[in-house]
Amino acid sequence: MADAVRCAGGWLFDRVAAGWDVTVLTEDHADPRPLRILGARPADLHCALSSPVQGPRPRAIAVCGGLYGSDPRVRRMVTRARDEMVEVTLWDGTGPAAEPAGAGSAGDEEWLPHRLSVAARAFKAQAMAAASVPADAAGATEFFRRREPVRA
Repeated sequence: MADAVRCAGGWLFDRVAAGWDVTVLTEDHADPRPLRILGARPADLHCALSSPVQGPRPRAIAVCGGLYGSDPRVRRMVTRARDEMVEVTLWDGTGPAAEPAGAGSAGDEEWLPHRLSVAARAFKAQAMAAASVPADAAGATEFFRRREPVRA
């Protein structure tokens, strides 16, 4: 949860502020207060991956790159989402400067910066404090890899 707040907290807040219904699936059962500060609902990743989807399907999902790489269930979820034309965004706390030349531009993947609103920076700072994340990890921009849905 702390990683989600550190790497994507401002983006999450800005999505909530834009009217999105945001649920964050986490592996840990840490204090949900940091996510609630951002306006997001916490939920258990393992329960969500093992339960059938009920209700409306998501229009977009954001996934931790490390979790995507290490958990085959998460990779299947992302593959299904892309097949259903859902926007998929990956975050990993780095950015284009951390990539070797040309590494982020192959195929249908690209780095996208998200410049945080002033409100997002303020709420992210409060969420980071609640999650015990060092304040020096905050910035005005968060970087994501966007993978566009596969079109037939």
